[in-house]
Amino acid sequence: MPAERFVEQLNVQIGHEFSAHQQYIACAVYYDGLTMPQMAQFFYKQAMEERDHAMMMVQYLVDQSAPVQIPAVEQPVNEFADIVAPAELALEQEKRVTGQINELTKIAREENDFASDQFMQWFVKEQVEEVATMGDLVTVVNRSRDNIEAIEEYVQREQSGGTTDPTAPPIAGAG
Repeated sequence: MPAERFVEQLNVQIGHEFSAHQQYIACAVYYDGLTMPQMAQFFYKQAMEERDHAMMMVQYLVDQSAPVQIPAVEQPVNEFADIVAPAELALEQEKRVTGQINELTKIAREENDFASDQFMQWFVKEQVEEVATMGDLVTVVNRSRDNIEAIEEYVQREQSGGTTDPTAPPIAGAG
């Protein structure tokens, strides 16, 4: 069984991941309303990734016979000043999640919880990618704020790919 301190904090993190899921849906809806289908699709996909991250954490706790507590989530931001604001919010969110993931990894190490430390390594790698992706997106959206088509073309060209990572932890309920 994982260290109690780790289990408590991972349950908190499940809530953070579901909050990120909700926030990305709100970003997607905002871009959908602006008829920016590439940005909307990008954020809908990001929302599903955040949901999957929460469910990976749930599955880990279930597999470890540890208690799972699904926490409430905060209301997402639904109104944005301009087309840059959701992307900036997403970057800040990913930076915050990176700190949370690093703290979980630190707890696992302090508790000599080697299985949990190993579990967290995938999330550490994932956060490097997420911060880089959102940082690039913020740069492009800022640079092209008056050229929506350039933003859409960038997202279609650079963010439409993606394959399933075979090293990812299993997702609860995924079959």
